[in-house]
Amino acid sequence: MPDTSSAGRARESAADMATRVFVEHRELLFSIVYNMLGSVADTEDVLQETWLSWASREEAPGAERIDSPRAYLVRIAVNKALARQAAIRRRRETYVGPWLPEPLVTPLTGSLARGDAVDAAETAERTESVSMALLVVLETLTPLERAVFVLHEVFGYAHTETADILGRSPTAVRQLAHRAREHVHARRPRYPADPHLRQQVTERFAAAVSSGDLQTLLRLLAPDVTLWADGGGKATAAGPRPVHGRDKVCRLLATGATRAPSALDIRYRQVNGDPSALLFSGDSPFAVLVLDLTPDGQQVCGIYFVTNPEKLKGLT
Repeated sequence: MPDTSSAGRARESAADMATRVFVEHRELLFSIVYNMLGSVADTEDVLQETWLSWASREEAPGAERIDSPRAYLVRIAVNKALARQAAIRRRRETYVGPWLPEPLVTPLTGSLARGDAVDAAETAERTESVSMALLVVLETLTPLERAVFVLHEVFGYAHTETADILGRSPTAVRQLAHRAREHVHARRPRYPADPHLRQQVTERFAAAVSSGDLQTLLRLLAPDVTLWADGGGKATAAGPRPVHGRDKVCRLLATGATRAPSALDIRYRQVNGDPSALLFSGDSPFAVLVLDLTPDGQQVCGIYFVTNPEKLKGLT
């Protein structure tokens, strides 16, 4: 029997409000946590834990009003993500081969699909994620350095706000931010990326690999190109370590193309905000291909190839 008492109606109202507020901020929370963890599955688990904490707090009798639900939810989510890092790192220690972040895939924006410049306003907040290449660099930071970098550099939080979220002093946060920024920029200098050019190079690269056009591949690959192939021990991959150098990578790509399923269907999507390629064998996802370009945008300096089926679930 429904509870029609005043107390029952009040509880229902509090529950409805808690749900509405959480839904309003869910995409922001997803983006922050995903950039901290690099795993969609772990991010969803953290968001579920965040919801449970938020709902129990909001629905508790006599709960005080929270002035900034956004700040409160971000603090819960960030700290739960930090708490999960230890378990994630233990899993990585036994991971087979190179580990790559779980691809965050969205359709190409309409403007990019038409060949025009990307309109940032068309990009959903969920895709406010750093590139695959930068996520790989962020893996080398400590969990706290990564949290500070993501909050400040990606989402624009002031150091004082980050200090409140992490329960640290502003001075400590500034030191963490300085170390993280120097570490990241030393490994990945910033330069403007042209999404349209990236899509063109990705299409040329995919065509050259599928047709075995070695001459085009050699022209596309930078001399110091690196290939990461993440099969997780469950699918075809390049080997236990990343492969470096144009000749080695070219030979590997040529060999891999002969072992891949025939008649692969290539679908172009955005992966972590960058135009990339999804490869399908029939209706089943076979791989995600993400390229990183040299500063002039003319050659490929990084190849990220995800074939681990656990990371390809739900791709269409």
